[in-house]
Amino acid sequence: MKLLSASFYQNEDVVAMAKKLLGKTMVTEINGVVSSGMIVETEAYRGPDDRGCHAYGGRCTERTKTMFYEGGHAYVYICYGVHPMVNVVTGPEGFAHAVLIRAIQPLEGLEKMMDRRNINLNKPVLVNGPGKLTVALGINKEMDGQKFYEINSPLRLYEDNEIPLHDIISGPRVGMSKHVGECSHRPWRFYIKNNPWVSKPLVVDYRGKW
Repeated sequence: MKLLSASFYQNEDVVAMAKKLLGKTMVTEINGVVSSGMIVETEAYRGPDDRGCHAYGGRCTERTKTMFYEGGHAYVYICYGVHPMVNVVTGPEGFAHAVLIRAIQPLEGLEKMMDRRNINLNKPVLVNGPGKLTVALGINKEMDGQKFYEINSPLRLYEDNEIPLHDIISGPRVGMSKHVGECSHRPWRFYIKNNPWVSKPLVVDYRGKW
């Protein structure tokens, strides 16, 4: 596999990037232990105009500052004070676009992933959610700001499958609260059709555009 280049992440269209990341391989290397999985589900969050995004309105805080880095950095935050969530920052510096990785299909280091999750099951429940996959891969808040395209990074992304558009299902993002208004209906969640490792709920295919 070939490491994705820094230029791959500079696309200003975060929705297109959420689709492009499907089929790519996410790898962690921690204390010499390698774990990996194919990305099968993503969600797009678009900087200033997206009320569902942490950086809505240009909000740059100690928590969100990584989102304003140039594309190719990891934005890792803690959700509800419990689980880390990993995002791929995209676009030029200052855009604050990010793609949340929602589910993966395990490839390498399965036993270590089950050990980290304390689940002795090679089934979707192991990694079919953004908090589940980070724990399985050993991703933590200390990885915030890491570069996916550097060979020595503990968190990397590699080229792999190119998923054709007809095999990508789209629908509303998960867990959007009412306060985000019409943004809650944006069909910016994407997953690979018929892939069993995708999180619930599944959605009816939606071809609307924003």
